Amino acid sequence: MITQNKRLISIILISAMLLFIPLIAMQFTEEVNWTLFDFLIGGALLFGTGLVIELVVRNSEKIKYRNTLLVAVVIVFLLIWAELAVGIFGSPFAGS
Repeated sequence: MITQNKRLISIILISAMLLFIPLIAMQFTEEVNWTLFDFLIGGALLFGTGLVIELVVRNSEKIKYRNTLLVAVVIVFLLIWAELAVGIFGSPFAGS
C-alpha cells in the first residue's frame, strides 16, 4: 500500500515538474505562450500516461509483452502531444 502511494505521488510530482518547463520558458521568451487550458491538458496527458504506464508495469508479467506495451503507450502519448502542439494529422484539435 505504501509503495503504491509513493508511485502515485511520484507520477504527480514528475508531471508537475515537467509542466514547470513551459512555465519557466514563458518568463524568458514570447515564443512559449501557454494558457491555463494548455497546462490542464498537458497535465492530464502526462498524469494519464504515467497511470497507464504504472498499470502496464503492474499487470504484465512477461517482459517482452510489457516492453511492447510501454513503447506503444509512449508512442501514442507523443503522437497526441504532437497533434495538439502542431497538428501533424490536421484534426480539429490541432494547435496551429
